[in-house]
Amino acid sequence: MRIAMIGQKGIPAIYGGVERHVHEIAVRLVRCGLKNKECGEDCEVIVYTRKWYSSDIKELEGVKIKQIWSLHTKHLDTITHSLFSTLDAIKNRADVIHYHGVGPSLISWLPKILSPKTKVITTFHSIDRKHEKWGGFAKFFLKLGEWTACKFADQTIAVSKTIAQYCRDVYDTNALYIPNGYSNFNSWGQDNLLNEWNIKPQQYILMLSRLIPHKGAHYLIEAFNNLQKNKPELMNEIKLVIVGDGYYTEKYVEKLKEQSKNNANIVFTGFQTGKSLGQLIGNAKFMVHPSDNEGTPLTVLEGMGYKLPVLLSDIPEHLELVNDPEFLFNHGSVNSLEKKILNILEMSEEKLKGVGDANQTFVDKEYNWDTITDSLITLYKEKKTKSLLICSPLSAREG
Repeated sequence: MRIAMIGQKGIPAIYGGVERHVHEIAVRLVRCGLKNKECGEDCEVIVYTRKWYSSDIKELEGVKIKQIWSLHTKHLDTITHSLFSTLDAIKNRADVIHYHGVGPSLISWLPKILSPKTKVITTFHSIDRKHEKWGGFAKFFLKLGEWTACKFADQTIAVSKTIAQYCRDVYDTNALYIPNGYSNFNSWGQDNLLNEWNIKPQQYILMLSRLIPHKGAHYLIEAFNNLQKNKPELMNEIKLVIVGDGYYTEKYVEKLKEQSKNNANIVFTGFQTGKSLGQLIGNAKFMVHPSDNEGTPLTVLEGMGYKLPVLLSDIPEHLELVNDPEFLFNHGSVNSLEKKILNILEMSEEKLKGVGDANQTFVDKEYNWDTITDSLITLYKEKKTKSLLICSPLSAREG
């Protein structure tokens, strides 16, 4: 079976949730096809990558990597890359073309015309048109991409139950719920990489995210500044560490740094990976994810996998991960965020450890990449039809 992955910027995953998602499932599809004969035929997986994203490598753990030209601009990069990747996948007789994201799904009608025997799968990762970085023109086409993702695919996949419900309500499409998984980087070594930023274990709050407006870093910075001003005795030794970089959002990043310029306890590390990322996650006191819009946030899953307590905005996608009101705040409310941060800082170490342990147990069970890959293999092997079935959802988290 030849499977083409289209829509991601590329692999190996340098940054980006979609890229991490594709990386994790692609290598497992190959591994399963080669080593586990219960999966049936071998899986030949081709991941299309953008030339500007990663180095010029041809293969990763058995996954074939093919670089395809794109017009590298904010609005045309994805659509041009998806178009030329699709034409190449059709030329090479892919059995399955799997589009990742609603933007790339704008091209999902093309295999229906040029290669009717090819099975088309789309994964709906998030409602991108709600992201503030896009203007009205882009939002129109992202909305159109939602429609094509739901109407042209032989099967639409939703990474959250909320998105699956959205597909049913808005497009009358029964999307298959297959979530993201999480990756654990616990083997980070013994060298103390935290010294580079002058931070100490358990004395900082962590935000791990791309710096784009809908992720809500500006709420967190404002709340942290207020707490340092109003609760200096509690906040004196606590820092806020923001890990990540912008993506076509230079003005927003400048705004965040302007907002933080008078507070030496706010640290921007920029993009991190490998051992440094592992140490930054693993040594935090807790994680905050103040986003206004999500699919299933991989960074939160990774924080939970590291046994971190996580404080989340109360958007529906986050409620699939956490339902304890002590670890949820009213999204968009700086005042609510301040109160919840203060409450967590005053919790006992024993309670925080218990919450972190429970978080790891939960994601180990419900967000396992191997289980997710098995679900995809089953889907790929099904007879090519427009499916009307909804898979059994994973159990909701019990408090």
